[in-house]
Amino acid sequence: MFTKSGILKILIGLSALVLIGLAVIYFYYNEDKPTGKRGPEAEQLTQKMFDAINYEAWQEVDYIAWNFADRQQYVWDKNRHLVQVKWGDTEVLLDPNEISGVAIVDGVTLSDDESYDTIKKAWDFFNNDSFWLNAPALAKQPGTTRSVVTAENGDKELLITYTSGGSTPGDSYLWKLDENGRPVSYKMWVQIIPVGGMEFTWEDWMDMGNGAMIATKHVNPAFTLNLTGIKTGSSFTDFGFETDPFAAISRK
Repeated sequence: MFTKSGILKILIGLSALVLIGLAVIYFYYNEDKPTGKRGPEAEQLTQKMFDAINYEAWQEVDYIAWNFADRQQYVWDKNRHLVQVKWGDTEVLLDPNEISGVAIVDGVTLSDDESYDTIKKAWDFFNNDSFWLNAPALAKQPGTTRSVVTAENGDKELLITYTSGGSTPGDSYLWKLDENGRPVSYKMWVQIIPVGGMEFTWEDWMDMGNGAMIATKHVNPAFTLNLTGIKTGSSFTDFGFETDPFAAISRK
């Protein structure tokens, strides 16, 4: 039978093992962010990546729905940049530009005073989950810098830094590309992860029906992120809505 002091010693020992394990992971996996070279070569490599994912076709997608890792579900009106975000018993009709919208929890519409935290949570979800949906297409958005990093094997890799915008400005991603410019993986230096250089694959590419390409699987030694239920359309009616779901927040 364990005494209180014995249980305390066990807990202290387990905590020490956890801390040691985290330290080992940090020192084994942590990498300093590389320094790249900006200029024409970086812009050419970015364009090669855009061609590989068919960026122009992505721009022509009007609506897209997806399920992120069986956690959040989305219907995104890309033309008006309005999003339905669902998780658990919560639904938010979100205007990401204004961080505003309508929040509904368990079928009850929250008041303006009650809804901000829920809307902000939906905004953070959308920033993260839409990035995983098609981060390569964001390589030239306002507030980004692009530079070329030469890997040890001589391959040219593309370092994208987001100096503004989103939930965590300052994050950087180092893209490894295949010979055609399609992303194979990226390493991350982001605020929410203390280990620099954590790598995820970009694989199981899917054609959106018009040539736009989306990677639906991202693998890391610790876990896998899957994007499922991906569907595009030209109208909200393609997603089962009889009337405009964004009428309450639409600016046009």
